[in-house]
Amino acid sequence: MKFYKGIVLLLSALPVLSQVSVELKTAEAIRLPFAIDSNTATIWRDGNLHFFHSAGEPLVTTFDAQSQAFVTEEVKIDRRDHFPMWIESVWQDPAGPLWAWYHHERIGDCPTLNVPEIGALVSYDGGRSFTDLGIIMASGEWTNCDAQNGYFANGHGDFSVVADREGQYLYFLFGAYGGDLANQGIAMARMPISDLWSQQGAVWKYYEGGWTEPGLYGRVTPVFPAAAGWDGANTDSYWGPSIHWNTHIGRFVVLMNRSCCGPRWPQAGVYLTMTADLADPYAWTEPSFLTGYDEWYPWVLGLGEGEGSAEAGQQVRFFIRSYSEWELHFHMQEPPPLEPLHRPGKHPQRQL
Repeated sequence: MKFYKGIVLLLSALPVLSQVSVELKTAEAIRLPFAIDSNTATIWRDGNLHFFHSAGEPLVTTFDAQSQAFVTEEVKIDRRDHFPMWIESVWQDPAGPLWAWYHHERIGDCPTLNVPEIGALVSYDGGRSFTDLGIIMASGEWTNCDAQNGYFANGHGDFSVVADREGQYLYFLFGAYGGDLANQGIAMARMPISDLWSQQGAVWKYYEGGWTEPGLYGRVTPVFPAAAGWDGANTDSYWGPSIHWNTHIGRFVVLMNRSCCGPRWPQAGVYLTMTADLADPYAWTEPSFLTGYDEWYPWVLGLGEGEGSAEAGQQVRFFIRSYSEWELHFHMQEPPPLEPLHRPGKHPQRQL
């Protein structure tokens, strides 16, 4: 698929990890012809790319590679007790079903603020319709109806999901919006792939050195803690992580927003972090600033054959919502040459 004509300008090269660098480059501006109000998930089916996106109601848009046309349809859900619903991640099971996870906002706990939760879906027709499996992850912190961020009184949400390379676990990166400051920020949880059919009770959050707290109402230790919490009017926190496996550098790469430092979530740019080991929450690199573009929901779309938003290669389109004027190029750096043991002309004398 071709969305653009080429690279215009090299903006920067960011050293992110030993032997890895990322270049942010400008490209011809494009805007996808559909609304995005959450993390975006994609799959390939029948030779076409399908975008799962949401604005309170889940939608799927198909890009026909031959006609270069986009067609948007409503995603059918078997029940509506978890609406409003935003589908934020999908995973194609090699055994057949398409699994998906959604951000739901519980309304009515407070007069003006909602409480997000994370739920699961399964589809037997490639994502045209889903069965709602219910809520699998929720905060156990108190609900603060006096929180000053403008949207949430507590909760877990604004997340993405990825499978590890061993095929053992699905990992969740999500926003934790309630409780003491030490419990707020971007947190992690995981679920054995073998438990996909019984997800309620199968998710375990990372807490104080282990995957020991239940997905429903368990505690968290954020991997990227908030500097100022979501309860105050001066929030300073990363949020909205969007993850993909980068085949070129062999790393999991996350783009995330940073909100700072006033009410109603003012944005202070998009940041990038990466890791080679999802099982070690302390292995993430220090977040690197990418751009100060003042919008939410960064994500990538791979430009190679069969690539999407969850797996991509060296060159990707970098979107914020439906807009893109950038590419990211990932590079493996050559290690410095080894110093020879003995310089020419300085060899020790052999003893005969």
